[in-house]
Amino acid sequence: MALTHTPGKDTHAGPTPALVGAASLIGEGVVNLQGLNLGDIKEIMLDMRSGEVAYAVLAFGGFFGLGEKLFAVPWPALRLDTTNRNFVLDVDKERLKAAPGFNPHAWPDMSDVEWASLVQTFYGADPGRDAKARVPADGMVGGAAHGAGASSGNSIGGASDQGRHD
Repeated sequence: MALTHTPGKDTHAGPTPALVGAASLIGEGVVNLQGLNLGDIKEIMLDMRSGEVAYAVLAFGGFFGLGEKLFAVPWPALRLDTTNRNFVLDVDKERLKAAPGFNPHAWPDMSDVEWASLVQTFYGADPGRDAKARVPADGMVGGAAHGAGASSGNSIGGASDQGRHD
């Protein structure tokens, strides 16, 4: 993982747990509070209106990508664990199986306010908080209009991780 930080060294010459390149997060593991593997990050979804990270797309289940299910996890629901170099999501593995998810080849319309509300509610986020400003009407990079991974060829400058580090 490209998330490195030397305590006591105050050089701002590169990624730190507070500011990292979004591409460096793709493929990083996600565990629950019990330390059980929940999958890995497949995509980072940006809200083009607010400039914030809206969701991390989590891949769960399957074998070598076959049979896996994707989940849009609201960014605030994830916590970066810099010690173990992964993300932590406070959800039981069995409960995750019932989460609103989607097929890697059939992404939902992430600009749909009802869909966003369902996802936000499942993970305990406030679905009414600035819903119109946070969910663009024309979709998100890599979303339903473009298919899974469509933005992987684009260079993403970085993503703020304020408040999600140990």
